[in-house]
Formats: sequence, C-alpha cells, structure tokens
Amino acid sequence: MFNLYILESCPYCRKVMNFLDEKGVQYTKIDIKNKANEEALIKIGGKRQVPFLIDTDRNIQMYESNDIIENIKTVI
Repeated sequence: MFNLYILESCPYCRKVMNFLDEKGVQYTKIDIKNKANEEALIKIGGKRQVPFLIDTDRNIQMYESNDIIENIKTVI
C-alpha cells in the first residue's frame, strides 16, 4: 500500500499523483495542510518536505518526486 504525503498546490506532488493516477495505482493521499498530518510527516521523515512516499508493503520511505516515480515503476 502506498501512502503519499502531499500538498495539493505542490507541483512535485501533482507530478507523482498524475503518474499514479495514469497508471491506475491505488494510494492514500495525506495532505499536510492538516496540522496533525504535517506533524506526523515530520515525526516519520524528519522534515517538512513533500511529496513523501511510504510503501508499507516493502517498508520503504522516500522523498523526491523522480525517486518516488522510479521506485513505483519497479513494482507495477
């Protein structure tokens, strides 16, 4: 399962979401506009940067839109 921390206005987040949507990949969006989500992101990843992907099936966490897309390509 993919959990994606995002800000709707972030172009890098849109890039990842567009890729996932085009490929029909299911994921959960977690918008850090919500303060609790922002705090959770900082606790998990150590910084307030989006997009941030958590792949719960493979226990992978990562920042950077290009890295996220390349990682997802390996499992779809």
